[in-house]
Amino acid sequence: MPLEKQQAIVLSNSDYGESDRIVSLFTLEHGRLKGFARGARNSRKRFGPALETFARIDAQLNHKDGLSSVRSADVITLYAGIRGNLCAIAHALYACELVEHFTPEDHPLPRLYRLLIAYLEWLDANPASDSDRRMFEINLLNILGYRPSLENCSRCGGVFDDRGALLQQNGELACRFCAKTGRTIPSAALQGLGFCLSTGRFGQVVFEKEELRIAGHLLDESLAVHSARKLKSLEFLQQTCGEEGS
Repeated sequence: MPLEKQQAIVLSNSDYGESDRIVSLFTLEHGRLKGFARGARNSRKRFGPALETFARIDAQLNHKDGLSSVRSADVITLYAGIRGNLCAIAHALYACELVEHFTPEDHPLPRLYRLLIAYLEWLDANPASDSDRRMFEINLLNILGYRPSLENCSRCGGVFDDRGALLQQNGELACRFCAKTGRTIPSAALQGLGFCLSTGRFGQVVFEKEELRIAGHLLDESLAVHSARKLKSLEFLQQTCGEEGS
């Protein structure tokens, strides 16, 4: 089996036996895959710190179904700016767990790969913020085809008016003609999330406090609909950065 060089982000890792490590990688070429790194905990020459979570690396591996064999890895960047700030670490871990949890195995998603790198690069050089976290979430949902429609009713297709929309239990948004109950999502919050989709840069969207709370609730519900469990990193994020619970 030929040796491939794969650009990747380390999503998570776990020790195996006395010296090995199993890693979850998000690669540009193959999407998410699992890799077995034999002797990784003892070999600084072949791996060093390259298999640390949210490191960006060049991995040399034998790609195959199930569990690929990671032969060595070279660091592109460890994002030292993130690792020096506990809140930034919490946001980076959360983003990586989102990608690991929501993406299929062995399915290339280059747009999501670029989004994750852009978010990590932003966190590496700027303070972590809830607005940027929500921008990452809505773009992830959009790329994966899970995001609710922000402009049109999910039932009749009509355009939302100035009063916004009503959030339904299944995570969809409906107009007031099609739904009588549901949490109100004002048009300002919908427009802010729409701007998150249209801009290609983090730091460009800064929500007002109330809009952020409402947009956050919509995104939390949308993520929960497609998730079988609460992400472990979310609790750490809430405790570390004082984020509101979902």
